Amino acid sequence: MAEEKFNLPISVDSIKNILTLRYDPSQKPKLSPLNWKQIKPTENASSNFIQTTIQDSIKNSLNPEPKSLSIALSGGIDSTLVLGLLKKTFPNTKINAISIKFSDSIDETQQAKKIAEHFEADHQILELENYLENLPKAISITGLPFWDNHWYYVVEKASKISKYLISGDGGDELFGGYTFRYSKFFSLISQKSSPLDKVKAYLQCHERDSVPDQSKLFGTKIDFNWNSIYSNILPYFQNELSTLDQLFLADYNGKLLYNFSLLNSKFHDHFNIKSITPIISNELISYSSKIKFNEKYDPVKNIGKLPFRKILSELNISHLVSDKKQGFSVNTVNLWKTFGLEICKSILLDGRIVSDGFINNEWIKKYIDQKDLDVRYINKFFGLLAFEIWYRIFITQEMNSNTSL
Repeated sequence: MAEEKFNLPISVDSIKNILTLRYDPSQKPKLSPLNWKQIKPTENASSNFIQTTIQDSIKNSLNPEPKSLSIALSGGIDSTLVLGLLKKTFPNTKINAISIKFSDSIDETQQAKKIAEHFEADHQILELENYLENLPKAISITGLPFWDNHWYYVVEKASKISKYLISGDGGDELFGGYTFRYSKFFSLISQKSSPLDKVKAYLQCHERDSVPDQSKLFGTKIDFNWNSIYSNILPYFQNELSTLDQLFLADYNGKLLYNFSLLNSKFHDHFNIKSITPIISNELISYSSKIKFNEKYDPVKNIGKLPFRKILSELNISHLVSDKKQGFSVNTVNLWKTFGLEICKSILLDGRIVSDGFINNEWIKKYIDQKDLDVRYINKFFGLLAFEIWYRIFITQEMNSNTSL
């Protein structure tokens, strides 16, 4: 159907994936995908090996030692660990820590400030009142219709300070950090669950990605069915691995590959800044695939990233980290109330993606003015907003990339 008939730079299947999964597995990732045969979890985790591997990755990426660099500091386990090992590796490098303060969201920058002070890093707080303001610019850089582009702001800020940006990306996927999903997932399955049952449960745990009436979202030019979505994920559960290892495999091959690292790399290239991501080095990805799942995650206590916690303890910095850390995360409900609703109404109610048959106008009209709209639908509207902006920039070419929302 599709690409040739509608002359789109990405396929209709890609649009379906992005609006249903929040990633597109048809894109070419920067990181290498893993298949289930590469997962051989027979080893106990060595905190010494992990620490040495992260430090070696930092050294190899920054040779010689730079005078200054920036680090994205959320205040969570991953970024704190990387900052600690960075300081240990390059004690004389000036470190600029960047944190984001989202308007009307939980403010975790004070926690990050304490961590930055502990490591004698300059702390820069990036305050975002309207998170959607520069969405057209971000989309013009990535060339893809994603709305959650906080990394655009981080990289833009870092590029004005130094030539290097280091981050703790990948800790959740490689070392069992999505504990809030794991417990829910196991509540939805049983020992008799088929691979397809597990896929459906997995998607239910990613509740922000789709809505109950997802199939009614699309217009006449997009033939949506759930089987095509399931087929993207089924290989991760149709194998001989333990269920937890299947979960880890699905997480690694999902948003990390086809959203986060993919989009982030485009921002790095645009702003001409070198990215250092020591947790997702080839060596650590390979090593993590050999570690037993119970060495990463404790299902009884529902605690993940066990090797990282051990390293933090060995470095005597566990007390700096909050277990309630959310990461760089905007409160979408409040964003909807302050800016999102009016922006979506001004753009989507006269949408080209509707008039050209990709999105069902009745679905938009049914929900856009609904009081106390469920967060899943808010996320979906932001996804449609990104699709509409992308469409106006790259297809109808009637929107300038420098447009502010």
